[in-house]
Parts: sequence; structure tokens; C-alpha cells
Amino acid sequence: MITVEVKTHFAGAPADPPQLRKLVRAICKRLAVSRAVVGIGVVDDMEMRRLNAKFLHRRGNTDCLSFDLSDGAGSEEPRVFDLIVNGELAVREAARRGHAAEAELALYVAHGLLHQLGFDDATEEQAGRMHRMEDDILQKSGYGLVYDTGLRGQRS
Repeated sequence: MITVEVKTHFAGAPADPPQLRKLVRAICKRLAVSRAVVGIGVVDDMEMRRLNAKFLHRRGNTDCLSFDLSDGAGSEEPRVFDLIVNGELAVREAARRGHAAEAELALYVAHGLLHQLGFDDATEEQAGRMHRMEDDILQKSGYGLVYDTGLRGQRS
């Protein structure tokens, strides 16, 4: 069973909790994760900068932070993930890139969850694989091509 909890922490967050739950379940199904608990927190720029400094010791803003909180007890236990996504940045980026803020936020959720499920974007080849997977999942989930590396280039 996949359990997903979505909490928004600022007014104007472009989060559609039922759609985000559906997206997380689609990603888990595609990657053969049958038991997971996923928490999604939608925050603003100020909170994201604070959390980025606290957990990664990095200054500045980012689109998502993701954490695997699983205790590693074995295959009987569900995987536990926390995703923190920047709703305020999603609104700005969506306007700049010409698509819905909900789709941009969904990209951040997909990106964070894929990182926790074994994807990486440290090299150009890894990034290409990850971003193709993101767009495939987002397109099949009704968001359209959101990352679209072939047409839009690299995200900031």
C-alpha cells in the first residue's frame, strides 16, 4: 500500500493533493515499490532556504529536498520518504517556462522521489535518463512534458 500525505505551508501553493497522491502512486508502481509512506511538504522560498541550510549545509534556494527515512529493517517494512518542494519557486518557474504551476510542482515531487528510488543527475548521462523518466511519468499522469530537455534545456 502507498500512503501519501500532502501538507501546504503557505497560501498560494499550487498543490493539488489528490493529483500528487496519484502521481506518487504511479511512480511507485512503475518502479515496483509496493509499500511506502510518502510525506510531501509544500513550502515557500524562505522556508526552503532555511531547510536547505539546515539539512544540506547549502546556502540559497532550491526546488526540492528529499529524504529516505526508512529504517532498513527489511522488505516487510514500507519505505518512508519525505519530500519538501518549493511551491513559490514552482509558481515563478511555471510562469517563466509557460506551463501550469501544478505541473512544475509535480516535476519537483517526481524529481525528489526518483532520487530516493535510485535515480541520479550527477552526470549528463544520468541527468538525461532521469529527466526522460520524469517527463514520461508526468506526461502519462496528465501534466504533459514539463522538463522536456530537448526543447527547454536545463532547469535552474
